[in-house]
Amino acid sequence: MLIGDVARRSGVSARMLRHYESLGLVRPTGRTGSGYREYSGDDIRRIFHIESLRSLGLSLRDVGRALDDPDFAPGELVDDLIRGTRDRIAAERELLTRLRRIGAAEPAGWEDVLQTVALLQALGSKSAGARQRAALSAVAEAQLPVEALVEAVLRESDPNVAGALRWALAQSGGEGLELLAQGLGSPRAEVRERAVQSIAEMPHGEATAVLRDALTHPDVVVCGYAALALGARGVADAAPTLLDMIVAGCNDTDAADALSMLASDPALADHIAAGLVDRLADDTSGASARGRLTQALADIPGTTTSRALADLSHDEDRAVALTATYLLERRNARVPGEPQAGRVAANHPGSAPDEGVPS
Repeated sequence: MLIGDVARRSGVSARMLRHYESLGLVRPTGRTGSGYREYSGDDIRRIFHIESLRSLGLSLRDVGRALDDPDFAPGELVDDLIRGTRDRIAAERELLTRLRRIGAAEPAGWEDVLQTVALLQALGSKSAGARQRAALSAVAEAQLPVEALVEAVLRESDPNVAGALRWALAQSGGEGLELLAQGLGSPRAEVRERAVQSIAEMPHGEATAVLRDALTHPDVVVCGYAALALGARGVADAAPTLLDMIVAGCNDTDAADALSMLASDPALADHIAAGLVDRLADDTSGASARGRLTQALADIPGTTTSRALADLSHDEDRAVALTATYLLERRNARVPGEPQAGRVAANHPGSAPDEGVPS
């Protein structure tokens, strides 16, 4: 079969067939009387083998080794091809994502396109300073899609850059909230933590609803951040989780501060104080936990707290008793009109109450 016929039947151009011949990949078995190349059936089968291997991504050099080297082992080469293909797919996906983000920015001209590309590149920079500047300029330039900010904040480990990204997202008016909520389901703990921290800085409204749902999240870190944020927003549902944090000694100081903020609402103060008292009475609370719970009563207003401190000033645990006594003395000095029941605890444990004051 002549080269023109082979080219028509195989789909390989005559020029490529000559190139294969120059590389020694396939040589026509014979020549016609006029000197034209003549391919045998075996030659044509080899051409199809070459094309099959090339379709897998093999170079012509590797194709030659695969066909002619009896010791050639395909396994390692196939693994290399798999890795290379994955890398190319990842690169193509990255390009597609970048193009979509540029499109989402609705550029009015090529200057806008170039500015968006520059911001996207800066967010991926190895320099923390460059990433932070990109985050801060994203709001002013209004060229960076929220999706890019969310992706950046979920992968950011530098606290300063992360803070700038969270601020930028908070200025977006809640557009990235749904994507951040998806981050709460990440299999990586650090991503979940970054997601809930970012949600906590989003404006009230839908973000508060997401934080409420996060109170039941299986990750206690996520629950804790959600409870702290909700406490600052005056959401009473956070109180049980905040109490758990104090008992566990997990961000207990912040949890106590959040409880005191909730307790600024008179309708919640006695309820929170009662919760602290219940945890103090729980036999499973250890000595250190009882100490933290007593300290947490310090800024909770109301008669329930006063009575609790009065009782605790006679507690069997001397550290708890001394803490309660000190807190009650401060409380009485700060609030001259506090009920007399509170002033009883100003005496140290074991001492007799003042005359004329009911015990």
